[in-house]
Amino acid sequence: MMKSNKALNGAIALAGISALALTACTGPSGGGGTSTEGSSSSTITFGTTDKVVTLDPAGSYDAGSFLVMNQIYPFLLNAKPGSADAVPDIAESDSFTAPTDYTVKLKSGLKFANGHELTSSDVKFSVERIIAINDPNGPASLFANLDSVEATDDATVVFKLKAANDQVFAGVLASNTGPIIDEEVFPKDKVMSDDDIVAAKPFAGPYTIESYKKNELISLKPNADYKGLLGAPANGGANIKYYADANNLKLDVQQGNIDVAGRSLTATDVADLEGDSKVKVHKGPGGELRYIVFNFDTMPFGAKTAEADPAKALAVRQAMANIVDRDAIATQVYKGTYLPAYSVVPDGFLGAEQPMKELYGDNGKPSLDKAKKALSDAGVSGPVNIKLQYNPDHYGSSSGDEYAMIKEQLEKSGLFTVDLQSTEWVTYSKDRTADAYPVYQLGWFPDYSDPDNYLTPFFVPNNFLKNHYENADVAALIQKQLTTVDKDERVKILGETQEAVAKDLSTLPLLQGAQVLVSGADVKGVETTLDASFKTRLGVISK
Repeated sequence: MMKSNKALNGAIALAGISALALTACTGPSGGGGTSTEGSSSSTITFGTTDKVVTLDPAGSYDAGSFLVMNQIYPFLLNAKPGSADAVPDIAESDSFTAPTDYTVKLKSGLKFANGHELTSSDVKFSVERIIAINDPNGPASLFANLDSVEATDDATVVFKLKAANDQVFAGVLASNTGPIIDEEVFPKDKVMSDDDIVAAKPFAGPYTIESYKKNELISLKPNADYKGLLGAPANGGANIKYYADANNLKLDVQQGNIDVAGRSLTATDVADLEGDSKVKVHKGPGGELRYIVFNFDTMPFGAKTAEADPAKALAVRQAMANIVDRDAIATQVYKGTYLPAYSVVPDGFLGAEQPMKELYGDNGKPSLDKAKKALSDAGVSGPVNIKLQYNPDHYGSSSGDEYAMIKEQLEKSGLFTVDLQSTEWVTYSKDRTADAYPVYQLGWFPDYSDPDNYLTPFFVPNNFLKNHYENADVAALIQKQLTTVDKDERVKILGETQEAVAKDLSTLPLLQGAQVLVSGADVKGVETTLDASFKTRLGVISK
């Protein structure tokens, strides 16, 4: 069995706040895919305003797509209910067999719903395909420390790592990079369409897809051939129903038309539902981070603008950081269901610090004087025009109020004019990686419970943000913390990394939050889906 990740998961916040994130992970007790004790024949329905980008693991790195993937695809490693530790799922064992060799052995008799055998060759194909396609919306950046993959026999996979003693690689295999797909179905060099995936039935997770209307309704049925950690679903099937409006999501869970409401309800809706005896509000540990991204090529004074000047571009980012009032947003827009964030690593995670509280503003409050000085010292005069983009559906309907307040704060300073625009998620997720947005909103729902998940995907070369930020010193610090076994030394390096990132300001953290689900009063198992592994398991829910 693998070494425990408990030391790495550290003290993750069980903050007594509610926020509207949903990426918790768990599953029924037991495992092996054979236990049906306590199961129900009833079908449960889960409602969400989130959207699926694609069912192909190579082409998505978002909570909406991952929600579905967690039900239909198997993982080598996964998390038991109530735990954040990555342990064998369809694997029989995993361990470091050498400092740079991470070896995984598969269980016997694995197969996909279409009848194809699942072997180490499929594992090798799944991983290499993500890296080769390197889709701008895909999770390839999480494999930054992977050198190669070897399938030494049908049941054995050896991951050859670039740096020894990778402290989070097990978590990586349980994350967005982890779904194992059928090499006889998926093309090796391009993302496959959802309809073609559904027709080919390359599923080997707890469920298979019975019917699929993208971002309208997905019907899932239990997969009797699943042999993984999570066991047989506690229900007779599950539906995922998609909503364009959070108000309709709220009404349907109140009226019993759906069993569970997930992302995203407004803070006001959650507060209202807490007083409704027909429903239950469930809260769990969270690591959601809301932030602004700066495109280093197209932002004001960016590298590919007519007035390119890195010092002036940095001054613009610094001025914005000095002006934005996180407390006001948290209190007025989110009613305290989010808290201000002053680092790229949220409070509660191992090594988390708050360098931006000292560097910018007045101890967390805005400072107009410091903003003016940052621009003046760089020779920036006159109001700077910011083209600011946000998303109205993926991060909840309150995003409109959040970014209207940011626009108001920036313009009230007299230092900025803001052109505020919004785009729906399916388009937004593609446009942002095509340099369409100079300054824009993103949110992060962690893949695994470790501070590295807030560093490697964002700040190494070829990062997920695709915002053209590179700093060799920062990348070296990230690599160093990743492979440092001593906890105290790793905490020190994590602090240095956060400080270096804060000075460059490629992103501006705003708020952090936890997880919230709302269910009918008679629905069981919902609280089990809320843990620090940040995955959603429909198989634990029943009625």
